Amino acid sequence: MCGIVGLFAKTPEFETQLGYYLAPMLLEMTDRGPDSAGVAIYRNPVPEGQVKLTLLATAPDFGWGDFEYGLRQAFNGVTGLWLNGNHAILTAYAWSAELIAWLRANHPSLRINSSGQVIEIYKQKGLPAEVARNFGVGQFVGTHALAHTRMATESAVTTEHSHPFSTGEDLCLVHNGSLSNHNRLRTQLMRRGIHFTTDNDSEVAAGYLTWRLREGDSLEAALERALVDLDGFYTFAIGTRDGFAVLRDPVACKPAVIAETDQWVAMASEYRALAVLPGAEQADSWEPAPGRIYSWSH
Repeated sequence: MCGIVGLFAKTPEFETQLGYYLAPMLLEMTDRGPDSAGVAIYRNPVPEGQVKLTLLATAPDFGWGDFEYGLRQAFNGVTGLWLNGNHAILTAYAWSAELIAWLRANHPSLRINSSGQVIEIYKQKGLPAEVARNFGVGQFVGTHALAHTRMATESAVTTEHSHPFSTGEDLCLVHNGSLSNHNRLRTQLMRRGIHFTTDNDSEVAAGYLTWRLREGDSLEAALERALVDLDGFYTFAIGTRDGFAVLRDPVACKPAVIAETDQWVAMASEYRALAVLPGAEQADSWEPAPGRIYSWSH
């Protein structure tokens, strides 16, 4: 049992309040996932030609200063390294694949949470309130965000298995449920060049979408294919550079609710997470239908 929340700003004014409302939404899902939490925020796009990576240091004594020195020796296009707890946002004029390959070869203790031009992903063990406080989620300003609280029912409590998972540029996925064919799919996707860092079934779902988008599918087409190719029960919330989407499997045994006003669109595993939003009482609210794709974009 895990908790999912998503929040999409429909106006520039609400973008400035995104984190202010996202944080209490995340806290409302504590009972569904007290082991760890994670947030994907879409904000601060880098200029064309740059890439933005979110890095997580698994070693408690990781030397960011030495890392930055070596990085700048290898890539003269580095434009910044900003620390946030044991995470860092790296920006550079570089090919994403080349930069990621260098990081994996030279700093295997660094985990690459995300890459793209807009996305940042922060995740950590501990109660959602601690995670939100450690990374300053309440102060986030952005266009949209997804968050997840995890109850580790099938693996150990680790940051490695925490959501969101990102396997493609500015793409992330959070998941409540379980896939039954993820091991076979992982093997097939690895042959197609998709890189995985865990044995988590949710990372396989993210990798599947990355593959389909690389093949030229739209997000909606990729999710239509997912209904056929992914076996199991799930509620997915998917973030992209421009927006987000929600999909429940055809049986829809995992809960989800969506609400929308003129200012925002939000989804959550339980309505109580939506009740913290301004105007929630007057919002259009509904339970997403089984096997139907819901999406919003700027």
